[in-house]
Amino acid sequence: MAFTVPPPRSPIDGDVARWYEDELGWATEAGPPVRLVTGLRFDVLEVPVEAGRGVLRRMGAATGPVALMGRRMGLLVAAGSAEELPGLLDWLEWGGISLDLAILGADGRMTAPLPPGRGGSGAPGAAVWLRAPAPGREVESSLPVLRSAPWGVAGAPCLVRLVAAAAAECHRVRLLSARTRGTAQQLSPQRFASS
Repeated sequence: MAFTVPPPRSPIDGDVARWYEDELGWATEAGPPVRLVTGLRFDVLEVPVEAGRGVLRRMGAATGPVALMGRRMGLLVAAGSAEELPGLLDWLEWGGISLDLAILGADGRMTAPLPPGRGGSGAPGAAVWLRAPAPGREVESSLPVLRSAPWGVAGAPCLVRLVAAAAAECHRVRLLSARTRGTAQQLSPQRFASS
């Protein structure tokens, strides 16, 4: 009977997990790569990078921590926001519209970006912080929340504004993508017809 032994954890994975657990109090799951458990201290609103850039332009610094994960951008929001998202999208009149918008809540996992100041990731497309959480203070107070929610903190960014901006930007990216594909399809027959 053959037993397979998992490869040893690399020292950097242990350092990364320890930083998140000790400095921020966030639950991690062993890697590689190390993953952050969502739904406990924060949820993650995920959008395509193009839409995320638009959200950052619209919202300025009122977003809390933001991570880049390959072709997706993750905006950290208050824990419990995942349960609010469907109703919030309906209330904002985005319900039923196909948006490339997702949220990680309870029992979700997010790839942990390297902590700030730890150098490059070494892997193309690896998760990195665009706006890193600041250790030594309550990160949760900087996360977007519903103002009426019992866990809402005075001065925290507004989840409604963030979701409205994210939905609008996701829709804009989708429309531009469809228009680009439509233009390319219309130009191709004309080009071949004139040759």
